Amino acid sequence: MKILIVDDEPLARSELHFLAAEHPAVTTIFEAEGVMEADTIMNEKHPDLVFLDIKLGDGNGMALAKRWKRASFQSAVIFATAFDQYALDAFEADALDYILKPFDEDRINEAIDRILRLRGKGQETNKNYPTGQPNPRLSVTVEDRTMVILKAEICYLEAQGGNVYLHLTNSKEIVSRQTLTSLMEQLDAQHFLRVHRSYVVNLNQISELQPASNHTYELTMAEGSKVPVSRSFVADLKTAIGLH
Repeated sequence: MKILIVDDEPLARSELHFLAAEHPAVTTIFEAEGVMEADTIMNEKHPDLVFLDIKLGDGNGMALAKRWKRASFQSAVIFATAFDQYALDAFEADALDYILKPFDEDRINEAIDRILRLRGKGQETNKNYPTGQPNPRLSVTVEDRTMVILKAEICYLEAQGGNVYLHLTNSKEIVSRQTLTSLMEQLDAQHFLRVHRSYVVNLNQISELQPASNHTYELTMAEGSKVPVSRSFVADLKTAIGLH
């Protein structure tokens, strides 16, 4: 994956460069300190992903992203900024995420993983599965046992206190020490979606979406549970459920 970092602060570029370079899927990182330089790199290098600040020395990152929407080559855009008041505008510019400074390694990795899944590069399938389709089963480590469950029976996953709680459609709950990210890598991107740093939902188990405070939302799942949707995942969710 080729990444472009656009920020007029050298320290911010350096920090983001270091964190992004740690991800195994990242092969090349370009840097730009302003709109003109970013435009040149975009046209010549066609990066897969752009980390874009909003307030730049020679222009506005939001306006740049909206202009890029009309380009023939479409790069994924993630706003990486110190300002939290532009999140709604960011998603109107088709940004796929919105990350606030100071940067966090887990948050950067999470953002890159999302882009990989959306582009079909991060979805794991079992090549030995006879139909060539994703394996319908999920193996979950629970203490010293391995439990095998059907993915379709998962309502949602919740990370809490170092554990992941798998809430099933029959109202049962499985508790695992595996990470949410490691479990999500085994789930099918067309059926499961991360809607919050701590929650992954089965899209087929959503019964209702309601607005909450500060541009966030709340999901009601088929078995009655409420799941929060953070601002940075709202755009993906609306696309996934056909709400435009």
